[in-house]
Amino acid sequence: MSQYIPSEYERIAYYNGIAEDDHPVLVYRSDYATNPFPTPTGRYGHIPVKSARGVHDTALNPVWDSVAPEIVELITMEKIACSSVGAVRFFTHPTEEARDEGRLGPVVVWLGVDPGSTSPDAAHEISQRILALLGKYGVNDAVVEWREAVLQRLGGPPLMAHADSADFTHHVRRFLTALLGIPLATQGMEKDDAQGTLTLWFHENKDMNGNPSDKVYGVSNCHVLRKNSNIDYEHKGGAPKDYVRVCGVRRFQRGLDEIKAALSVHAVLATAYTELIDKMEKQENSNRAIIAKNRRLLDDENEAIRELDALHKEASKYWSDITLHRDIGYVQHAKAIKVDVDGGTRYTSDWGAFLAIEAKVRDQFEGNVVDIGSKFNPQQLMSLFYPRGGGVTTFKYSLDRKVRIVGCCTKEELDNPTEFNSEGKRIFTVAKDGNSTDFTVGQYAGLVTWIRNLTGNWSKELAIYNHDLRKADVFSDRGDSGSLFWRAKDGQGYIVGQLHAGDNKGGVSRNHVSYCTPGWYLLEQIKERFPDADFYRTAW
Repeated sequence: MSQYIPSEYERIAYYNGIAEDDHPVLVYRSDYATNPFPTPTGRYGHIPVKSARGVHDTALNPVWDSVAPEIVELITMEKIACSSVGAVRFFTHPTEEARDEGRLGPVVVWLGVDPGSTSPDAAHEISQRILALLGKYGVNDAVVEWREAVLQRLGGPPLMAHADSADFTHHVRRFLTALLGIPLATQGMEKDDAQGTLTLWFHENKDMNGNPSDKVYGVSNCHVLRKNSNIDYEHKGGAPKDYVRVCGVRRFQRGLDEIKAALSVHAVLATAYTELIDKMEKQENSNRAIIAKNRRLLDDENEAIRELDALHKEASKYWSDITLHRDIGYVQHAKAIKVDVDGGTRYTSDWGAFLAIEAKVRDQFEGNVVDIGSKFNPQQLMSLFYPRGGGVTTFKYSLDRKVRIVGCCTKEELDNPTEFNSEGKRIFTVAKDGNSTDFTVGQYAGLVTWIRNLTGNWSKELAIYNHDLRKADVFSDRGDSGSLFWRAKDGQGYIVGQLHAGDNKGGVSRNHVSYCTPGWYLLEQIKERFPDADFYRTAW
């Protein structure tokens, strides 16, 4: 047996915490001899819990753009079935009994390889060459770690009005509103259950001939809008249209189920208040003020039941037929997915545009606005965006639970975050609203990650890690493709990127890394076809 192979316990438990129960499997790590992984002992043995964090203010940051391509070239020459080359730091959370504040580990060059494809001996030999290469660039304290990883693409009446938090249907109606995060499915792909998410809206302003245009387009991934994403597509004249629908079959049923679940909760509470009021009224010397308060609470529950029941009936009656009720546009333009090798950026272009049907979208159109939903209460949101008290105020909680997108982050802003976590380390917090995982918050890796794109080429991506809370939500999953990643600044939203892929450990497991194309690059690509596109108008 190889001396470099980790124990079965370490293979399975080493990355515990970074993706709920779907953390990846360790293949090899270069510091195995000097940094032994603790084995639980005693009756209450503890498995360390980790979070993935971005890499900022380290010796690797200024040289990564030079050394990363050399690592990719080495991996390619050795014919390693590698899907990603990135950088990360792992934070080990303290136990509930411990008084320390946890431990932030060294910079890790993190490689993802196909399950079962790479032996620990091969990983060890190549890791020594990577460490030597890092040493040439003055990086002498890094670790190389290999994990198993599978790259995947995270593939009626007018739309409903957004409802504020005072409306009992606010959260469960989000899947049928016109704000960002609309679940999408394209005609001809429903049988494959291929679903994605609206990235953003834009106004054309002028057509290809320079004539004024009042058309509004929606954007998502090419692989969400087109079954064949290997060829360029442009809709011409009277050609058949590929209609874009709100919600595939599975997502629509999930929406109905969420309404019914909310109805059940309010029905249980209404019954409980009714029984409590009846009991109190039969008691001598009962507190009339308390009874009156409970009656007001009962009235609220009954109002919630009426609103939710009406929403369920409306959705079932007017939205249930995907071919009759849920078309909101048709695909106008989608270039084949490609990696920008010729231009030198090596970013992934995976986008398409659909022409919005005015009658479906105009009445409730608000522009590019994110609904942060009701998944998190205000205190939880503030802890996600502000892990360090007294830091720079970037996110502002609003009672309408909306954030307007007003601009796009530059590369310089990505490289120089202004936020700090509770340990005083730089972080870059991002958020998104997606078809599958709804509203989630994560952290940018700080350095671009190289992945072996599903086109077969190496590309550069913005990598997003799950938030570093001890029990954090997975940032993205299948069906979230196309989701807009954004950051908060001065209480408003700024585009970070467009989701198109992620790493998981294979099978039906959930992502431990999410990959997106930089927003500034996406907008440049859109403007090549729609040169007068305006992304920030607030009305149709």
